[in-house]
Amino acid sequence: MAPILYLSSLSPPSRAVLITGQALNLELELRNVDLSKGEHRTPEYIKLNPLHAVPTLDDDGTIITDSHAINAYLVSKYAPEDSLYPQDIVKRALVDQRLHFDTGILFNHFRNTAAPLFYRKSKEVSQEQKNRVLEAYKFVEIFLENSQWVAGDEVTIADFSIGSTILALNLLVPLDVSAFPKTDSWIKRFQGLEYTKVNEVGLQELKKVIEKCMA
Repeated sequence: MAPILYLSSLSPPSRAVLITGQALNLELELRNVDLSKGEHRTPEYIKLNPLHAVPTLDDDGTIITDSHAINAYLVSKYAPEDSLYPQDIVKRALVDQRLHFDTGILFNHFRNTAAPLFYRKSKEVSQEQKNRVLEAYKFVEIFLENSQWVAGDEVTIADFSIGSTILALNLLVPLDVSAFPKTDSWIKRFQGLEYTKVNEVGLQELKKVIEKCMA
């Protein structure tokens, strides 16, 4: 029985899990959760995920919430030798650091930048918030100073999470190529991976939503 993934295609974390599934050639049963209709707040969904967030994974009764935990779980269970989440504790620690960066800083900035637009409180991103996002972009540029990927010279699930988030943030606060050349090159490498193409449909859907909110 294929693991069930509850997701929203508009959600960067959901798409990070889709990328992992594609990279592992893993069949996932996808169940869309329409956030605009409040499907993430139904009693049935909250029983699965009390935080009423997406994505949520149900692997034969094992419930995993948070995209970073889901991705680490999927690689550990279905491809434990894969370098996407390395077994070497030093390499894995670096991947974990980057995952926490995505959780605590990068995705947090996406949420705080997008929320005023989505809830119709504003039609533009404030300069103060833009500055916060630009500061986060600087960190990613630093991560890439001496490596091809955000956690070393091999692609990992950290690239999937940070990549899906930064491409979404780029719709709100465009990344200046001249200021962040290493990040721009990394994004191109990321998008050039065959299995990251699964990110594009949801990213374009998100772009349309953002454009509508800013119109």
